[in-house]
Amino acid sequence: MSRALTSNIRRCALYTRVSTDHRLEQDFNSLDAQREAAEAYVRSQTGEGWKLVKNGVFSDGGFSGGSMERPALQRLLELVRSRGADVIVVYKVDRLTRSLADFAKLVELFDANGVSFVSVTQSFNTTTSMGRLTLNMLLSFAQFEREVTGERIRDKIAASKKRGIWVGGVVPLGYRVEAKKLVVNEAEAATVQMIFERYLALGSLSALQRELRERGVVTRQRTLASGRTVGGVPLTNGPLAHLLANRVYLGEINHKGQSYPAEHPAIVPAELFEAVTATLAANRNGVRTKRASSGALLLGKLFDDRGNPMTPSVTNKKGVRYRYYVSCVVAQGRGGDAGSLKRISAPEIETAIIVALRSRSPSDHDERALVADHLSQAILSADSVELSLIDGEVIRAPLSRRSSARSILGLNDASALPMKAEARAVLLRCIAIGRRCAAELERGRTVDLDHFAERYGCSRRHVERMIDYAFLAPDLVKAIADGRLPRGVTAKALADTPMLWSAQWRMIGLEQPGA
Repeated sequence: MSRALTSNIRRCALYTRVSTDHRLEQDFNSLDAQREAAEAYVRSQTGEGWKLVKNGVFSDGGFSGGSMERPALQRLLELVRSRGADVIVVYKVDRLTRSLADFAKLVELFDANGVSFVSVTQSFNTTTSMGRLTLNMLLSFAQFEREVTGERIRDKIAASKKRGIWVGGVVPLGYRVEAKKLVVNEAEAATVQMIFERYLALGSLSALQRELRERGVVTRQRTLASGRTVGGVPLTNGPLAHLLANRVYLGEINHKGQSYPAEHPAIVPAELFEAVTATLAANRNGVRTKRASSGALLLGKLFDDRGNPMTPSVTNKKGVRYRYYVSCVVAQGRGGDAGSLKRISAPEIETAIIVALRSRSPSDHDERALVADHLSQAILSADSVELSLIDGEVIRAPLSRRSSARSILGLNDASALPMKAEARAVLLRCIAIGRRCAAELERGRTVDLDHFAERYGCSRRHVERMIDYAFLAPDLVKAIADGRLPRGVTAKALADTPMLWSAQWRMIGLEQPGA
């Protein structure tokens, strides 16, 4: 008789989860409520031989259901793999996961180890085909809800900016933040006005850069929440061009290429700003004419990561003509002042930038018009190229070393090396944190990223980037988790991603599978 009873015992493990750690310090919280409901359900099935295993309650507080990187969930899966449980009991299906792809993996793991899955409040059981069908439908709606939530959060930030509200990010030179608003920093404001006036007098970014270096003008030094100090370096051409075109100094807020009247006061008079804007435009047009006559597509657009222009260079080897872009300081005998890359193949970098630009403007076929109409500048670093678009958006494309040359990853190159394990781990952590932040923002009433920055020891800008990661395409996240993306795809390369999933793939130079 006792052997028969033993054979009918169904060992149960419980899993509970909440997306935010808010109110977890209370004596009775959401995790406790989920646990009590699951325990009561197990007790109701005692006649069927159900029994809670020792240490069989697994709880994750403050973790998004969009990620599998949850400590208690991983311990539960280890229990499943060791065949230490027969039934997994949850309060609701989405407590286990909100991702249809992840749920399919979990069901496969459960089936392989003879484990059933039960939802207390929804009466689902994966041992039946109808239960599986219903669960798949439910998770499809949950995934749809996450996508809608992403759009809602972005709309909330956009609405705040359109009302002229400062919602965070790197504080522009000339301002400081008080009560979450920009106020004028008088000393820095004088420096900003001087920069505008001197550019108008000199008419050249390079000449302005040299003069500011001689005057000892450097970027603002600031300490991140992690304790690391950044800034305090001379202004280069790229940051100078951005500063001179930043309509924040007119008392406006920029968003997606548009500007709106803001709450903060202006620093630069409108007539001075417009005169500088006209000079910048005239210089761009002059460079455009020179670019067309020289045949160099990126002349005046490509810079190294120290702000030095990358100028075109041609060599002939055994009758073959090779084109390069070389940091201008190399030709001046100051190679030590060059950026991370002193030279790069012209066809490779031009092709890569055209591919990246066409991911945003697929209807433009003329390459020169595409560069002239959309690209403000491109900054080349050791492992990526950052494209600043005229409308204010930024695209980053990763670089990878192959043989002795550099190439942009993702041009259907089967020989590309897989992404590094360290980069994969960092990116997966950023995705998990981003999903957690997005979930908390969705339930809040204000757009406030300060507490996230303090919690994770990073800047507000980095928090914004991590929230973007929460809305990466599911198949892209899966490719990251499986380590199937090429080397050079990093958290930085995936920052500021578009909402369209196919565009996210194209941003890193790849086509979405099945598209």
